[in-house]
Parts: sequence; C-alpha cells; structure tokens
Amino acid sequence: MAAGEFASHALVDELAALTGLIRREISVYIGRDGAVEDVSIGDSGKVNMPNMRLVRNTDRLSGVRCIHTHPSGDGRLSGVDLGTLRSMRLDAMAALGVNEAGEATSFYAAFLGEMREEEREVLVAGPLRPYRLPQRQLMDEIRIADERLKSSTKETAEARPERAILVGIENAEGYDTLAELAELAKTAGASVVAREQQRRRPVDNATYIGSGKAEELALLGSELEADLFIFDDELSPMQQRNLETTLGVRVIDRTALILDIFAQRAQSREGKLQVELAQLKYGMTRLAGQGLALSQQGGGIGTRGPGEKKLEVDKRRIRRRIYELGEELKEVEKQRSLRRDRREKNPLPLIALVGYTNAGKSTLLNAISDAGVLAEDKLFATLDPVVRQVTLPGGTQALVSDTVGFINKLPHDLVEAFKSTLDEVVRADLILHVVDASSPYYDSQMAVAEDVIAGLGAAETPRINVYNKLDKLAAQPAAKGEAAFISAAKGEGIEALLSRAEHALGAERTMAELLIPYDKYEAVALIRAEGRILSETHEEDGTRIRAQLPQSAMHKLKRILGGNDGSDAEKTE
Repeated sequence: MAAGEFASHALVDELAALTGLIRREISVYIGRDGAVEDVSIGDSGKVNMPNMRLVRNTDRLSGVRCIHTHPSGDGRLSGVDLGTLRSMRLDAMAALGVNEAGEATSFYAAFLGEMREEEREVLVAGPLRPYRLPQRQLMDEIRIADERLKSSTKETAEARPERAILVGIENAEGYDTLAELAELAKTAGASVVAREQQRRRPVDNATYIGSGKAEELALLGSELEADLFIFDDELSPMQQRNLETTLGVRVIDRTALILDIFAQRAQSREGKLQVELAQLKYGMTRLAGQGLALSQQGGGIGTRGPGEKKLEVDKRRIRRRIYELGEELKEVEKQRSLRRDRREKNPLPLIALVGYTNAGKSTLLNAISDAGVLAEDKLFATLDPVVRQVTLPGGTQALVSDTVGFINKLPHDLVEAFKSTLDEVVRADLILHVVDASSPYYDSQMAVAEDVIAGLGAAETPRINVYNKLDKLAAQPAAKGEAAFISAAKGEGIEALLSRAEHALGAERTMAELLIPYDKYEAVALIRAEGRILSETHEEDGTRIRAQLPQSAMHKLKRILGGNDGSDAEKTE
C-alpha cells in the first residue's frame, strides 16, 4: 500500500471478503511507510494483540495504525478499541463494518486528542464511506495527533498515577475484601479504575480465575488503559506469569502490594531492613522457572544454556543478601535489647497499642502523650514502633508503645521480619486493642488482630478492647470483653480509658517493701521475674526492695523467706 494512503481500496476489499468468509474479526497493523507490520485474527469477544516491537519514544505515537473489521456489520468503535488506541499510542484505530455477505458497510477512524484531566480525549471520524475515504486528511490527522502527544506528554507523565484493576474471588471472610484492597492500592499511589469479583469457585491452578475470565479481563484492561492488575490473594509464580502473558500488563498480588506500601512507609534503618528482607524472601519464589524464558544452559535435556546459569546467579545473590540482612538485623536487635534492658531497670509498666491498620492507634498515642506521631487516614501510616512515657490519672507512670497495624492476609514473611518490633506486644503488661468501631466489618477486623496477638504468644496478657471513632456513630456498638469507648480524634473518653488502664495495671497486685537477706538471692530473682520493682537499695542487713507483686509471688516469697518475710504490704486498688 502506498505511504500516503490510510486504507486502500484493495485492502478494504480483501478485509471485507475474508471477514465475510470466516465471520471473525481481522486486524491489520500498518506502518507509516504503508507496509503491513502484523495481522491477527480474533472474534467479537476477544482481541488478539500482536507482540510488535514498538520502538518509538513515550512522547510520540507508535508509528503503527490498526485497521480491523467488525463482522456484525457495525463499524462503530468499541470501548476496547479506544482503550487500545490510548494504551498502545497507535497512530490510529480504524474499524470496517462487514455484513454477512462480505460487503463493507461503514468505516470509522479514531485518533488521540488533547489531555482532559487525567484522560486523553479521542477524536473519531465517521461514519465514512469505505470506498471514498479522505486518505490525505486521515493521514494528516496522524501527524497532528503525533505533535499533540509530543507537546503534552511531558506535562502529564509524572502526575498520572498507575491505573489498577482489582480482581478477587468471593470468599467467606465476612466483609468486602476488595474494598480493603482498594484502600491499599490508594495508599500505594494507584488509581483504581475497576473491580472484578469472580463467583466463588475452586481456584484455577494456572490462572487463579480461569482462562475465560482472564481473557475477559484482558479486554477490560485494554478498554480502561490499565497499567496493572492487583489480585486479592497471593498468586503462585506460575499463576502470575500466565496472567501477565494473557493480560499483557504487570500483575501483582495483595502480598506484593502490602510489601510495596511497607517499603514506602519504612523510615527507620530497622524498618527498611525488615521490609527488604521480607521482599527478598517473597521474590525468591518468583525466580523459579524464569530461566525457561531465557536461552537454556546445562543440567539435562531442555535445561541447557545461560538462562539457568543466570537464574542460579540471581538466587545466590538473593540468598547472600538475605543472610547479610539477617546479620544486620541481629545487630539492630542487640541495640534494641540494650534499650529494653535499660527500660526494664526502670520499673515503669508497658502498655501496647495494637489493632487493625487505620484503627486510630497513632491518633490515640498523640492524644495521651503529645507524641507527634504521623496519623493519617491511610493504611499503615505508622510502621516504626514509638514508645512514650505517660502519667495516668492516679499518678502512675507508664510507657505506651504504638505498634504496626495488622491486616487480613498479612504476609507471613512480613510477620516474621517484624517479629522483633512486635516483641513489644509480647512484653506488654497491658494490651489496648484499638478497634475502628465505625467500620461495618469491625468484628472481622478484631478477629484478625486477635489471631495475630495469639500467634505472638500474648493471648493471656490483660487486655482492654478500645472502641474508637465513636464520633462517626449514632450509638455505641455491641462490645465484648473489657471495653472502653472513645473518639481519639475528638479527645472524648480518653481520661476514662486511662483510669481503666491504670486500674488494670494495679489490679490484684500488692505493694510491698521487703528487706531481703543477701543469702536469699532467689527471692530477689523471683521479684525481678514476677513483680515490678519501684525502688531498690542495699543496706547492711540485706537488699531493701519496694515492689508491686501478684499474690502468687507473695506466697512464694513467704516460703523462701520463712513465715516472717520482713515486709510491710498493702493491696493496690
């Protein structure tokens, strides 16, 4: 075809005749010089996009136009057609309507227009007569669109967020997990353009959702110009590779999304090391089988070539880095242990704030201590632990620790990496489980947090369930266990909560002052292990200790020290 022709009579004739014969959609991709770059065949429900190597710069059109047929006879361009025009930056997208007799009925052509807000306009010419096309004007439109794209791309490329489509399968979680996934995507900086939920069914081992649904999503992705698909469950490496092949864009799962957010949010050296370690452990499994996409190298029939060699090198590098990170985290943990030991010499009790992400833990810590911790209406606003000293209403001094939030399907590698940080929960004297009472799914969120607490070995630690965000509710929600109701943002109910916490810390404890002979060191060890030392001095006859002790420890001390334990004791209320 001549370089100055948009679609020659001969091309229109041939496309119409072949489409009438096979009753399927035919797409022809033509370069600026008139040469045919590629041809693909599909049907009314599926578009086969060729794997062409488009080498033009991102601020220019691809240099290729697509002319395809519609066997329905209707030449009007679909949403998928226009989405493909935008996403592939085609010179033009044209459609030729073909009836059952194999006759061309109408012709439409679309070109990229100006940017309007976050989306580029499309200019459509048609309906045109297939055998009386304004060839020169259509080719001029390609030149104008190219100049238009060149002038506006630099202004919009940096501002445009990634366009994401969320995909999940119906589950029995008891709440809308895709809505939560949308919040995660928003936190990561993506713009959610669609949500697709598959009816409950067994997970497909090859594509998670089944090949038919994957092909539907490919069409949707083209229409909406999606940059990536985010799946609500963790995908196997094979599922991820198969989906990327079918969908033609990047595919990530919930685990990768959470890891990405953690990587953005981590501020401290320890937090950054922990996140990198979790990412490498997750990514290690993704390497499996990638060597097959490269030229093959030794190891048996079908496995020879440099591909497998590169894979093994990559694996070794990752293993080495995982080891190095582990060693660095051990050093950081030593420093944390020293700080913890110094803190334990200080007899202040520790209160741990735990709960689902975005429940308001950091807002509560700011309300009771002026901590100045970042408190945003985003998931995982706080990653690094913060400890502040507070004075409770009765005068008791205590330490309050803000910990990383929990979330459903929290990646196992992430929990393992943050074990040392979450150790504050295990060592706490009291847990305040902060709950977003305004969430319609707070019961499910509470269950997730309780599972993590139990997994950390802190299920028996005294706990108060703190129902937060009451300012957003007309009435108090149904509560369970020891409960308090607050609005951390408004400062409502904080004083009553702190009084409850102070009572819980001192409940069933005895304040005792003891003079322990130097030969009764096991008594001192018992007090250190089970009590809270308030003061300790060394005198001529022994060690004088003032401490809070549970009744069980008092009985043990009497057995060690004899009937007269040399103490003055009173019960703490």
